[in-house]
Amino acid sequence: MQQPATEHPVDATTADAAAANDPAAGAVSAPIDDAPADLATGLTAAEVERHRAEHGTNELPSTTSRSLWAILRANVFTLFNLIVLACFTLLAVLGRWQDAIFGFSAVANSVIGVWQEYSAKRQLDNLRVLHAPHARALRDGEIVDLLREELVIGDVIQVRAGDQVPADARVLGASGLQVDESLLTGEEDAVDKRRDDELLSGAIVVHGHGTALVHRVGAESFAAKLTAEAKRFSLVNSEIRDGINKVLRILAVLLVPVMLIAVNGQINAFGGYELAFIDDSWRDAAVGAVAAVIAMVPLGLLLMTSIAFAAGALKLGRRNVLVQELHAVEGLARVDILCFDKTGTLTEGGVAYWDSHPAPDAQPGWEAALAAIAADDGANDSAACLGERYPAADAAPIARQIPFSSQRKWSAIVVDDEAARGTWVLGAPDVILQPGADDGLLEEVAGYSNEGRRMLALCWSPTVLEDDAVRAETLPDDRRGVALVSLRERIREDAADTVRYFREEGVDLRVISGDDPRTVAAVARDVGLLEADQEGFDARRLPTDRDELAEVLEHHRVFGRVTPTQKRDMVQALQSHGHVVAMTGDGVNDVLALKEADLGIAMGHGSAAARAVSRLTLLDNQFQAMPDVVRQGRQAIANVERLSMLYLSKTAYAILFAVIFGAMLWAYPFLPRHMAILDGMTIGWPAFVLALIPNSRRYVGGYFRRAVSFAVPAGIVVVLGVLAVSIVGRLTGAGVAEQQTAASLVLAVLGLWILSLVCRPVQPILIAVQAACIAAFFLVMLVPFARWFFAFEWPPVELWWTIGIACGIGIVLLELHGQWHARRTRRELEMSAQELHERRQRLRARRR
Repeated sequence: MQQPATEHPVDATTADAAAANDPAAGAVSAPIDDAPADLATGLTAAEVERHRAEHGTNELPSTTSRSLWAILRANVFTLFNLIVLACFTLLAVLGRWQDAIFGFSAVANSVIGVWQEYSAKRQLDNLRVLHAPHARALRDGEIVDLLREELVIGDVIQVRAGDQVPADARVLGASGLQVDESLLTGEEDAVDKRRDDELLSGAIVVHGHGTALVHRVGAESFAAKLTAEAKRFSLVNSEIRDGINKVLRILAVLLVPVMLIAVNGQINAFGGYELAFIDDSWRDAAVGAVAAVIAMVPLGLLLMTSIAFAAGALKLGRRNVLVQELHAVEGLARVDILCFDKTGTLTEGGVAYWDSHPAPDAQPGWEAALAAIAADDGANDSAACLGERYPAADAAPIARQIPFSSQRKWSAIVVDDEAARGTWVLGAPDVILQPGADDGLLEEVAGYSNEGRRMLALCWSPTVLEDDAVRAETLPDDRRGVALVSLRERIREDAADTVRYFREEGVDLRVISGDDPRTVAAVARDVGLLEADQEGFDARRLPTDRDELAEVLEHHRVFGRVTPTQKRDMVQALQSHGHVVAMTGDGVNDVLALKEADLGIAMGHGSAAARAVSRLTLLDNQFQAMPDVVRQGRQAIANVERLSMLYLSKTAYAILFAVIFGAMLWAYPFLPRHMAILDGMTIGWPAFVLALIPNSRRYVGGYFRRAVSFAVPAGIVVVLGVLAVSIVGRLTGAGVAEQQTAASLVLAVLGLWILSLVCRPVQPILIAVQAACIAAFFLVMLVPFARWFFAFEWPPVELWWTIGIACGIGIVLLELHGQWHARRTRRELEMSAQELHERRQRLRARRR
């Protein structure tokens, strides 16, 4: 509902109304067809209805990032969950509940997956760039308060200090209008807005007031497009998840034919199809087929991977790093380029004193004047930091003063004291220094500015301003420059150490900022990121072609005047050249790049939009926490690689068991409960420890290839050992239960040896875990109830000899394979990052 505002529009913004009525002064450079007939009175009720019908209102789309049904479908209704459910149901119907305990892993995997995605969905659904609920618009000659959603194209809106711009508009008239666009564009300083300038929805008015003509609303506005892009669903780029998914895709292809072979083999092993359904031996055949199928699926790997990442997330949480997606823990360990803005990472915000540069004929007392300006209670950050060099004890007494104004960009004090009598003016050099009289200082300003320093000038006038002149904010005409003061960004104490850490660890750094490239380069030089003779790159000169852009990014480290779209393009260009890119940011202007990066990292003080799309948030804004993130990521990846070697070894021998025993029409050598206890001892229980122990090994890409290269030969050795005892068992007439017990013993011994290979270098806790697993297996074999539960029967003497020989030969083969794999892994770790990158490029070219 429209409500008339308390003030009359002409009284409130006289300058704006005058500009609106002056076609020469207030004309919009790109006329809007739907502008009101009279800009001074705004839209009429009839025009509002017509524009609403033609273009809609300023209501933002409420699209959700991903529906709950889509999340459930992706994590619950999967092929493998269907297989697990079918096998679980079959065993439950057959009354073989002892063999159905594998179902809990599938439930746990689904719960973790749904929880992660639903948490991310809630973050994105709550994302807002526009928060202001109301707007003021000129309609039928009066200013009325509207709900933001009621604005239409062609509305003349009024904005003043403290307002958030409610829709994209073009300035018609302004009186000292300054807008903070730092969260939208990255520009740190407030931006002056004049007639015909663009106002972006979401920007904050910090000074002055003005009127503007709305030309984009609703889904077409800047804020809406940014929000829609941010809400686009995506998962963090994860090599571990990609590797596991690759395994699952391979298994999806193999599962049906292997399952058919296993089912056919089991039914024939129990007397053939006719006999199986007469004497109910099909039940045992079904149980054997289920054992063969379930053993192929590495359910535990998915669960233990989540546990490893969750443990890393908890440790990072104690360092005030919020992990919003578990796989983000591995992200920074894989990153080879980290992009960030200087503010909040290298700098704390604000400025610090750097140096003073007095003129040759500087007026005596200038130091006392600077001390007085710095000590004043109303001093802004730039003036107050001068107190680091000029303490309050040296300050001259202030008789009168003109406070600083961002509009005029200077302040002044009047000193009526013999030591420093006169008027002292501190401000922007280009405003208070006068060409001709101050040419020498102006040349110095240009030189220091090119080095990236922020400069202030101090002028002195012998005129002692009286009260009337102070109230009129008069700048003395007889002033002359007496000194320059150079300021620098306030560098974080930990910035240089953090930069050094990443460079030593092979992570290349890119500073991407919306500020002046000279200023950004000065900060980069201070922290050791640039050499003294290196400069920043002005992003306004960046090429638009992706390959050309990538080449520029390969050779330059520091960029200034970067727009939000360019940030995203830079991330994409680096990715196109094979880099894994992390991006830190705190503003709405960073959202597109944070979303596109392999790993988005938000600062805790930043905008809600930046935090919503990021995978990690540094809650206390401490960039020094990043090395800890790297260490936790390395631990997670290295430990998951160990877990993968274990679980994929099992997948390899499970597939071979199903195919070989099914093709030979032999009974499957294990019951599902055998696989459950053997998995627990040789994989599952140790996996909990392996997932959590410290591991600082440097990341090297290709973990999946290394895991498979270990697992497949190890699986073959296990199959050969089990096959040997099965053949001897059949030749000696041993019973099915005896053969299964013998096979279980071989699998236990060789599985524990595989575990010992994976646990190297040996740590005391790992020795204890292996000893506990061996003791547990002895208990299962010796305790009568356990033997009954797991259906174990002591094998005959002939099989014991075969078990011993098979285990001995298998251990030798596994040891030789383990040493070869360890040497190969060490060589990869010793290779430089550049060598690895070149090798990956050659492999990609070969595949193409």
